[in-house]
Amino acid sequence: MSGLTKREVGTVSKKPLDHFGQLQRAVIEVVWELGEATVRQVWRRLCRKKELAYTTVLTAMQRLEKDGWLKHRVDGRKHIYLPTKTRQQAGAGSVRKFVQRMFDGNALLLFRQLVEEGELSDKELRELQQLINQKRKERVK
Repeated sequence: MSGLTKREVGTVSKKPLDHFGQLQRAVIEVVWELGEATVRQVWRRLCRKKELAYTTVLTAMQRLEKDGWLKHRVDGRKHIYLPTKTRQQAGAGSVRKFVQRMFDGNALLLFRQLVEEGELSDKELRELQQLINQKRKERVK
């Protein structure tokens, strides 16, 4: 199982990503961007935008691990953190919850709202059409 403990395998996120504060979301974004990261690497990235204490970033990463968003492996004296979900998986979960909460689970209502009330560019409309066409092709297979 490539060195993962039983606790790490099959870890289920307790909180959806949109329930975290700005710092924790920024931390997970850095880890997604890097693929894996030490606290120091994340701290250095985040300090480019805002001065933060190292221990603040450490605490945020430990909380994300406790909530199932990160796991870590030990390499010498370093803890290397890895995401347990991809950015796409996290986004999909948030979107599903949003659609359930705001549109009673009916995704078509959401799309109608976006198309009819939104100010979509021609490019965005073409991309939506391409996604629809791709989905139709997948269903035929």
